[in-house]
Amino acid sequence: MRVLMALVVAGILASVGAAAFVYSGVYDIAATDQHTAPVFWVLKTTMRRAIEHHARDVHVPALTDPTVIAKGRALFVAHCSRCHGAPGVAPEPFALGLRPTPANLANTGIEWPPEQLYWAIKHGMKLTGMPAWQFRLADDDLWAIVAYIQRMPYESPREFRERLAASASSAARVTSRSSAVDNSEHRPATASGGNAKQGRHLLLQYGCDVCHEIPGVVGASMPVGPPLDHMGLHSFIGGVLQNTPENMVRWIETPQTFVPDGAMPALGVPERDAIDIAAYLESLR
Repeated sequence: MRVLMALVVAGILASVGAAAFVYSGVYDIAATDQHTAPVFWVLKTTMRRAIEHHARDVHVPALTDPTVIAKGRALFVAHCSRCHGAPGVAPEPFALGLRPTPANLANTGIEWPPEQLYWAIKHGMKLTGMPAWQFRLADDDLWAIVAYIQRMPYESPREFRERLAASASSAARVTSRSSAVDNSEHRPATASGGNAKQGRHLLLQYGCDVCHEIPGVVGASMPVGPPLDHMGLHSFIGGVLQNTPENMVRWIETPQTFVPDGAMPALGVPERDAIDIAAYLESLR
Protein backbone atom coordinates (compact mmCIF):
# COMPACT_ATOMS: atom_id res chain seq x y z
CA MET A 1 0.00 0.00 0.00
CA ARG A 2 2.83 2.41 0.84
CA VAL A 3 4.52 1.64 -2.48
CA LEU A 4 1.31 2.34 -4.37
CA MET A 5 0.81 5.63 -2.55
CA ALA A 6 4.41 6.60 -3.25
CA LEU A 7 3.92 5.91 -6.96
CA VAL A 8 0.71 7.96 -7.03
CA VAL A 9 2.38 10.89 -5.26
CA ALA A 10 5.39 10.67 -7.59
CA GLY A 11 3.09 10.68 -10.62
CA ILE A 12 1.22 13.73 -9.34
CA LEU A 13 4.45 15.60 -8.62
CA ALA A 14 5.82 14.72 -12.05
CA SER A 15 2.63 15.98 -13.73
CA VAL A 16 2.66 19.20 -11.72
CA GLY A 17 6.34 19.71 -12.52
CA ALA A 18 5.76 19.13 -16.24
CA ALA A 19 2.83 21.54 -16.27
CA ALA A 20 4.86 24.17 -14.41
CA PHE A 21 7.70 23.78 -16.91
CA VAL A 22 5.36 24.21 -19.88
CA TYR A 23 3.63 27.27 -18.45
CA SER A 24 6.88 28.88 -17.33
CA GLY A 25 7.87 29.50 -20.95
CA VAL A 26 11.53 28.82 -20.23
CA TYR A 27 11.96 26.24 -22.99
CA ASP A 28 13.35 27.97 -26.07
CA ILE A 29 11.19 27.09 -29.08
CA ALA A 30 13.12 29.39 -31.45
CA ALA A 31 14.15 27.66 -34.67
CA THR A 32 17.37 29.67 -34.64
CA ASP A 33 18.83 27.12 -32.22
CA GLN A 34 18.75 23.34 -32.04
CA HIS A 35 16.64 21.15 -29.77
CA THR A 36 18.30 20.01 -26.58
CA ALA A 37 19.84 16.55 -26.86
CA PRO A 38 17.13 14.85 -24.74
CA VAL A 39 14.30 16.46 -26.72
CA PHE A 40 15.93 15.52 -30.03
CA TRP A 41 16.42 11.95 -28.83
CA VAL A 42 12.76 11.69 -27.82
CA LEU A 43 11.57 13.08 -31.16
CA LYS A 44 13.87 10.88 -33.24
CA THR A 45 13.23 7.70 -31.27
CA THR A 46 9.47 8.24 -31.28
CA MET A 47 9.55 8.86 -35.03
CA ARG A 48 11.60 5.77 -35.87
CA ARG A 49 9.66 3.41 -33.62
CA ALA A 50 6.30 4.73 -34.90
CA ILE A 51 7.29 4.27 -38.55
CA GLU A 52 8.62 0.77 -37.89
CA HIS A 53 5.34 -0.14 -36.18
CA HIS A 54 2.94 1.29 -38.74
CA ALA A 55 4.87 0.20 -41.84
CA ARG A 56 5.24 -3.45 -40.86
CA ASP A 57 2.34 -4.67 -43.03
CA VAL A 58 3.13 -2.59 -46.13
CA HIS A 59 3.57 -4.70 -49.26
CA VAL A 60 6.61 -3.63 -51.29
CA PRO A 61 6.36 -3.88 -55.10
CA ALA A 62 9.32 -4.38 -57.44
CA LEU A 63 11.42 -1.20 -57.42
CA THR A 64 14.35 -2.00 -59.72
CA ASP A 65 12.81 -1.02 -63.07
CA PRO A 66 14.97 1.80 -64.56
CA THR A 67 11.81 3.49 -65.85
CA VAL A 68 10.35 3.60 -62.35
CA ILE A 69 13.61 4.96 -60.94
CA ALA A 70 13.74 7.65 -63.64
CA LYS A 71 10.18 8.67 -62.83
CA GLY A 72 11.04 8.76 -59.14
CA ARG A 73 14.06 10.97 -59.82
CA ALA A 74 11.87 13.50 -61.64
CA LEU A 75 9.27 13.41 -58.86
CA PHE A 76 11.96 13.77 -56.21
CA VAL A 77 13.28 16.91 -57.89
CA ALA A 78 9.77 18.32 -58.27
CA HIS A 79 8.58 17.66 -54.73
CA CYS A 80 11.39 16.65 -52.36
CA SER A 81 14.67 18.32 -53.28
CA ARG A 82 13.57 21.76 -52.09
CA CYS A 83 13.86 20.51 -48.49
CA HIS A 84 16.17 17.50 -48.73
CA GLY A 85 18.51 18.54 -51.52
CA ALA A 86 19.78 16.09 -54.15
CA PRO A 87 23.21 14.82 -55.25
CA GLY A 88 25.30 17.99 -55.48
CA VAL A 89 22.21 20.18 -54.95
CA ALA A 90 21.59 22.12 -51.73
CA PRO A 91 18.15 22.49 -50.12
CA GLU A 92 16.46 25.84 -50.60
CA PRO A 93 17.15 28.50 -47.94
CA PHE A 94 13.78 28.17 -46.19
CA ALA A 95 14.42 24.47 -45.56
CA LEU A 96 17.69 25.22 -43.78
CA GLY A 97 15.69 27.27 -41.26
CA LEU A 98 13.53 24.31 -40.21
CA ARG A 99 14.19 22.49 -36.93
CA PRO A 100 14.88 19.65 -37.14
CA THR A 101 16.67 20.36 -40.41
CA PRO A 102 15.34 18.04 -43.16
CA ALA A 103 17.69 15.10 -43.56
CA ASN A 104 19.92 14.44 -46.53
CA LEU A 105 18.31 11.22 -47.74
CA ALA A 106 21.41 9.51 -49.15
CA ASN A 107 22.05 7.62 -45.92
CA THR A 108 18.32 7.18 -45.34
CA GLY A 109 18.10 5.36 -48.66
CA ILE A 110 20.59 2.80 -47.35
CA GLU A 111 19.40 2.40 -43.77
CA TRP A 112 15.62 2.57 -44.12
CA PRO A 113 13.66 -0.39 -45.60
CA PRO A 114 11.45 0.58 -48.57
CA GLU A 115 8.20 0.03 -46.67
CA GLN A 116 9.27 2.56 -44.05
CA LEU A 117 10.29 5.11 -46.68
CA TYR A 118 6.92 4.68 -48.36
CA TRP A 119 4.96 5.06 -45.12
CA ALA A 120 6.85 8.22 -44.13
CA ILE A 121 6.37 9.82 -47.56
CA LYS A 122 2.70 8.89 -47.74
CA HIS A 123 1.68 9.91 -44.23
CA GLY A 124 4.22 12.60 -43.30
CA MET A 125 5.35 13.33 -39.75
CA LYS A 126 3.95 15.56 -37.04
CA LEU A 127 6.32 18.03 -35.34
CA THR A 128 8.48 18.25 -38.46
CA GLY A 129 8.14 20.00 -41.81
CA MET A 130 7.49 16.65 -43.54
CA PRO A 131 4.10 16.78 -45.30
CA ALA A 132 1.79 13.87 -46.07
CA TRP A 133 1.73 13.16 -49.81
CA GLN A 134 -1.18 10.70 -49.71
CA PHE A 135 -3.65 13.16 -51.21
CA ARG A 136 -1.17 14.86 -53.50
CA LEU A 137 0.57 12.06 -55.38
CA ALA A 138 -0.68 8.73 -56.70
CA ASP A 139 0.48 5.53 -55.01
CA ASP A 140 2.64 4.56 -57.99
CA ASP A 141 4.36 7.94 -57.73
CA LEU A 142 5.10 7.39 -54.04
CA TRP A 143 6.73 4.04 -54.79
CA ALA A 144 8.71 5.59 -57.65
CA ILE A 145 10.15 8.13 -55.21
CA VAL A 146 11.06 5.27 -52.85
CA ALA A 147 12.79 3.50 -55.74
CA TYR A 148 14.86 6.59 -56.48
CA ILE A 149 15.76 7.29 -52.84
CA GLN A 150 17.17 3.75 -52.66
CA ARG A 151 19.20 4.41 -55.81
CA MET A 152 20.30 7.95 -54.90
CA PRO A 153 23.19 7.01 -52.52
CA TYR A 154 25.00 5.40 -55.46
CA GLU A 155 24.51 8.29 -57.87
CA SER A 156 27.19 10.97 -58.22
CA PRO A 157 26.20 14.60 -58.84
CA ARG A 158 27.29 14.28 -62.47
CA GLU A 159 25.26 11.09 -62.95
CA PHE A 160 22.31 12.79 -61.29
CA ARG A 161 22.42 15.73 -63.69
CA GLU A 162 22.92 13.56 -66.77
CA ARG A 163 20.17 11.10 -65.91
CA LEU A 164 17.76 13.85 -64.96
CA ALA A 165 18.35 15.54 -68.31
CA ALA A 166 17.92 12.23 -70.13
CA SER A 167 14.60 11.62 -68.42
CA ALA A 168 13.19 15.09 -69.04
CA SER A 169 10.15 13.50 -70.60
CA SER A 170 9.43 11.78 -67.28
CA ALA A 171 9.55 15.13 -65.51
CA ALA A 172 7.06 16.49 -68.01
CA ARG A 173 4.67 13.74 -67.04
CA VAL A 174 4.73 14.55 -63.31
CA THR A 175 1.07 15.06 -62.48
CA SER A 176 -0.40 17.91 -60.48
CA ARG A 177 -2.00 17.55 -57.08
CA SER A 178 -5.48 17.95 -58.47
CA SER A 179 -5.20 15.07 -60.93
CA ALA A 180 -2.59 12.71 -59.51
CA VAL A 181 -4.48 10.97 -56.73
CA ASP A 182 -7.31 8.49 -57.08
CA ASN A 183 -8.98 7.65 -53.79
CA SER A 184 -12.23 6.72 -55.52
CA GLU A 185 -12.72 3.64 -53.36
CA HIS A 186 -13.60 6.00 -50.49
CA ARG A 187 -15.92 8.25 -52.46
CA PRO A 188 -19.48 7.72 -53.69
CA ALA A 189 -20.46 9.40 -56.94
CA THR A 190 -22.91 11.95 -55.49
CA ALA A 191 -22.25 14.86 -53.16
CA SER A 192 -25.01 13.76 -50.79
CA GLY A 193 -23.37 10.33 -50.34
CA GLY A 194 -19.89 11.45 -49.30
CA ASN A 195 -17.79 9.87 -46.58
CA ALA A 196 -18.06 12.20 -43.56
CA LYS A 197 -15.30 10.45 -41.62
CA GLN A 198 -12.92 10.84 -44.55
CA GLY A 199 -14.03 14.45 -44.93
CA ARG A 200 -12.93 15.30 -41.39
CA HIS A 201 -9.51 13.88 -42.21
CA LEU A 202 -9.36 15.88 -45.44
CA LEU A 203 -10.11 19.16 -43.68
CA LEU A 204 -6.67 18.87 -42.12
CA GLN A 205 -5.00 17.93 -45.38
CA TYR A 206 -6.21 21.09 -47.08
CA GLY A 207 -5.46 23.39 -44.15
CA CYS A 208 -9.05 24.37 -43.37
CA ASP A 209 -8.15 24.48 -39.67
CA VAL A 210 -5.76 27.37 -40.35
CA CYS A 211 -8.69 29.77 -40.69
CA HIS A 212 -11.67 27.99 -39.17
CA GLU A 213 -12.46 26.51 -35.78
CA ILE A 214 -13.77 23.02 -36.52
CA PRO A 215 -15.35 20.69 -33.95
CA GLY A 216 -13.10 17.74 -33.26
CA VAL A 217 -10.16 19.22 -35.17
CA VAL A 218 -7.11 20.51 -33.29
CA GLY A 219 -5.57 23.32 -35.31
CA ALA A 220 -4.39 26.87 -35.27
CA SER A 221 -7.70 28.07 -33.74
CA MET A 222 -7.37 31.44 -35.41
CA PRO A 223 -10.75 33.10 -36.07
CA VAL A 224 -9.85 34.26 -39.59
CA GLY A 225 -12.98 32.68 -41.02
CA PRO A 226 -16.26 31.79 -39.31
CA PRO A 227 -16.40 28.74 -37.03
CA LEU A 228 -17.82 25.67 -38.74
CA ASP A 229 -19.74 24.21 -35.80
CA HIS A 230 -23.41 23.59 -36.69
CA MET A 231 -22.57 24.14 -40.37
CA GLY A 232 -25.16 21.56 -41.32
CA LEU A 233 -27.88 23.78 -39.83
CA HIS A 234 -26.90 26.97 -41.67
CA SER A 235 -29.24 28.16 -44.41
CA PHE A 236 -26.53 29.70 -46.59
CA ILE A 237 -22.89 29.19 -47.47
CA GLY A 238 -20.85 32.38 -47.42
CA GLY A 239 -24.08 34.33 -47.36
CA VAL A 240 -24.67 33.70 -51.07
CA LEU A 241 -25.40 30.00 -51.71
CA GLN A 242 -28.20 27.84 -50.36
CA ASN A 243 -26.61 25.28 -48.05
CA THR A 244 -26.95 21.99 -49.93
CA PRO A 245 -24.30 19.26 -50.29
CA GLU A 246 -23.96 20.00 -54.00
CA ASN A 247 -23.51 23.73 -53.43
CA MET A 248 -20.99 23.05 -50.65
CA VAL A 249 -18.91 21.00 -53.10
CA ARG A 250 -19.00 23.89 -55.59
CA TRP A 251 -18.05 26.37 -52.85
CA ILE A 252 -15.10 24.27 -51.65
CA GLU A 253 -13.78 23.85 -55.19
CA THR A 254 -14.12 27.46 -56.42
CA PRO A 255 -15.25 29.85 -53.66
CA GLN A 256 -14.17 32.98 -55.51
CA THR A 257 -16.55 32.16 -58.32
CA PHE A 258 -19.34 33.13 -55.92
CA VAL A 259 -17.55 35.82 -53.88
CA PRO A 260 -14.78 37.21 -56.14
CA ASP A 261 -13.41 39.54 -53.46
CA GLY A 262 -13.81 37.05 -50.62
CA ALA A 263 -10.97 35.88 -48.40
CA MET A 264 -11.73 32.20 -48.99
CA PRO A 265 -9.09 30.95 -51.48
CA ALA A 266 -9.29 28.10 -53.96
CA LEU A 267 -7.20 25.34 -52.39
CA GLY A 268 -7.06 23.00 -55.38
CA VAL A 269 -9.48 20.53 -53.79
CA PRO A 270 -10.57 17.92 -56.36
CA GLU A 271 -14.25 17.04 -56.55
CA ARG A 272 -13.82 13.60 -54.96
CA ASP A 273 -12.32 15.22 -51.83
CA ALA A 274 -14.79 18.13 -51.82
CA ILE A 275 -17.65 15.60 -51.71
CA ASP A 276 -16.31 14.06 -48.52
CA ILE A 277 -15.59 17.43 -46.90
CA ALA A 278 -19.14 18.55 -47.73
CA ALA A 279 -20.49 15.38 -46.11
CA TYR A 280 -18.59 16.10 -42.89
CA LEU A 281 -19.74 19.72 -42.78
CA GLU A 282 -23.31 18.55 -43.34
CA SER A 283 -22.97 16.28 -40.29
CA LEU A 284 -22.10 19.22 -37.99
CA ARG A 285 -25.43 19.95 -36.33
